Amino acid sequence: MTAEVITRFAPSPTGFLHIGGIRTALFSWLYARRHNGRFMLRIEDTDRARSTEAALEVILDGMAWLGLAHDGDGSGNMAGMDDKGIVYQSRRMQVYQDAIRKLLERERAYHCFCSREELEAMRKEAMSRGEKPRYNGTCRERGRQPAAGETPVVRFKNPIDGDVIIDDLIQGPVVIGNRELDDLIIARSDGSPTYNLTVVVDDAAMGVTHVIRGDDHLNNTPRQINIFDALGYDAPTYAHIPLILDPDGKKLSKRHGAASVLDYRDQGYLPEALLNYLVRLGWSHGDQEIFSAAEMIELFDIGQVNKAAAALNPDKLAWLNQHYLREGRAERIACLLKTTLVRLGVDVSGPPDLKEVAGIQKERVKTITEMAGQSRFLYEEFAEYDQTAAKKHLRPVVFEALQQVREALAGLDAWEREAIHAAVNAVAEQQAMKFGKIAQPLRVAVTGSAVSPSIDITLELLGRDRTLARLGRALELIQRRVDARAMDS
Repeated sequence: MTAEVITRFAPSPTGFLHIGGIRTALFSWLYARRHNGRFMLRIEDTDRARSTEAALEVILDGMAWLGLAHDGDGSGNMAGMDDKGIVYQSRRMQVYQDAIRKLLERERAYHCFCSREELEAMRKEAMSRGEKPRYNGTCRERGRQPAAGETPVVRFKNPIDGDVIIDDLIQGPVVIGNRELDDLIIARSDGSPTYNLTVVVDDAAMGVTHVIRGDDHLNNTPRQINIFDALGYDAPTYAHIPLILDPDGKKLSKRHGAASVLDYRDQGYLPEALLNYLVRLGWSHGDQEIFSAAEMIELFDIGQVNKAAAALNPDKLAWLNQHYLREGRAERIACLLKTTLVRLGVDVSGPPDLKEVAGIQKERVKTITEMAGQSRFLYEEFAEYDQTAAKKHLRPVVFEALQQVREALAGLDAWEREAIHAAVNAVAEQQAMKFGKIAQPLRVAVTGSAVSPSIDITLELLGRDRTLARLGRALELIQRRVDARAMDS
């Protein structure tokens, strides 16, 4: 491969960037990195009515969060490129008009004056013959130019004979007969360009050598190849990726993957886990499951992407995220935990140290959000006990044991996990109880739930004063139950 490889990701800010789009961006990024090429970012925002700043922000923030850096030089040499090297189609309207004019001058496009009623009649006639609805070429050879005040559309004059051969890197050779393609509109009646025209003009201007995109675009590819040829450009090489399905094998919905990619961040997933997960949706390298970014770049081969659609597996993503949490530095996990807790309205200014909490919790949870939920009790008082846990564990039968534990803990010289464990174990032996039979009621008493790190670590993190206060609160609850029973009897 002698020429520089240039790939691009070209999202439209008319909806939030979802997991399918990110996988496309990842594959394009990896292909460019693998071949020491460039990965470009283009924002296809010609639909000004539907394009939003919120959607654009998700695209840019999502790409930054995942570390999928683009390689635009920001020189401004290309029309529509900003100082960050991002190309915006909305800033390239004159370029598209020039391309449309060139096609008209070369007689590779023509003005079409057919009315909606005429087009509807063509559609019905084709369907009555059992054919696919299409434009019948009425205006193709008329050569009529618009009079003053007329605003016809412009259609591309697609070749009638021959085939378009797509040497797809994933799908293999795809042959489309030109007779299957009609003369698509490349400029609307208001003069605005359409998708297939702008894509070709931009890919040519950006020097794109490889277009990696979803296979829902495969039907556009032969049309675009013909437009490349008509404009005198070489078409890029294509690779069409099968779509991602939900766990039930259906089209993605907001419940499964079609929501904003930043929702994964807010749900507590790490970017490296999401990228690792996405690269395995349709591609594999032996039985390897865990890939660093460097390994992805070294090993990724677009030709090994499966032709069949891949289905989401939330359990696999959770497993990968748990792996990266365990392997992550406590300082980084602590920072993410702090951000999540603060977003939940938790004051984390006091003890325990977030780094210590993160170091312990990251071995036990699957997401940062789960970690935050299981760590709140360390920084704020819980309003009420988990009803199921309290009913099961805060019973009169453990009142005496918990009372003795409270007294033993109050008398400790050093508030350290070893001493805490020894104190609780001594009470268990005195009461002829298994350690867990005291530890679990103790856990519910001080955390409000049945889930926390080991009880000695939990109490050490919580601190002496809050531990004793919460034990006192639990003992009062149990005493009220004892009194209520006495009154009933």
